[in-house]
Amino acid sequence: LSGLDPAQPYFQDTPIEVRLDQSDAEFVDVIHTDTAPTIPYLGFGMSTAIGHLDFYPNGGREMPGCGKNPISQIVDLDGIWEGTRDFVACNHLRSYKYYSDSIIYPDGFLGFACASYDTFKTESCFPCPNGGCPNMGHYADKFKGKVGNGITKLYLNTAENKNFPLWRYKISVTISGSSTVTGYANIALYGNNGNTKQHQIFEGSLKPGSTYTNLVDAELNVGAITKVKFLWNNSWINPTFPKIGAAKVTVQFGETG
Repeated sequence: LSGLDPAQPYFQDTPIEVRLDQSDAEFVDVIHTDTAPTIPYLGFGMSTAIGHLDFYPNGGREMPGCGKNPISQIVDLDGIWEGTRDFVACNHLRSYKYYSDSIIYPDGFLGFACASYDTFKTESCFPCPNGGCPNMGHYADKFKGKVGNGITKLYLNTAENKNFPLWRYKISVTISGSSTVTGYANIALYGNNGNTKQHQIFEGSLKPGSTYTNLVDAELNVGAITKVKFLWNNSWINPTFPKIGAAKVTVQFGETG
């Protein structure tokens, strides 16, 4: 049984007889997308973990793409009716959009077990443990035999619009060069399934010999990595024309470690 942002008003913190609960089926998975308090934020969804697996994409409160201005949201790609509904309850309605997207991405929407969304943003919950990570949505039941009666909160990030799934990588770059420069370093991943756009690994002082690490939610599972592209920029003209490179790039895939 899959709960798509189960209702908060009149249902949160009520007896299990009147709301969704893990006792309602052999396996209950839940997607939470609108868990802000009803007042003053008008959150329609329940924040409490109530299933065998509870997924909190983007932290469960504010979904990417829901902060668009009213005009651009109402004149939506899916049509004016869809756009108008999204303007009124965008975060709440993201739950069914994630679910429908999950049907065509069996390896997407990987949820990482974490104590909180803030912890998920660090490396503490990365990569997936030996038993793997469950997939939010249609394929969550692949994890059915691995859950007990306890509560498991899972976190992940999604894109702003279709296609919603993102794949998490940890990328480390060791800088080479003759002098320290200020700027930013980007990495693009290439693999047998395609390539990603450039993702920023670090911004600030880039020191030769130092290693910079960041978690990246890529728009593609690139498969077996064949190449990485390294780019740095300081956003202004430096008359000394400094040159830096990547002496080493290490990529770790969240699903397999």
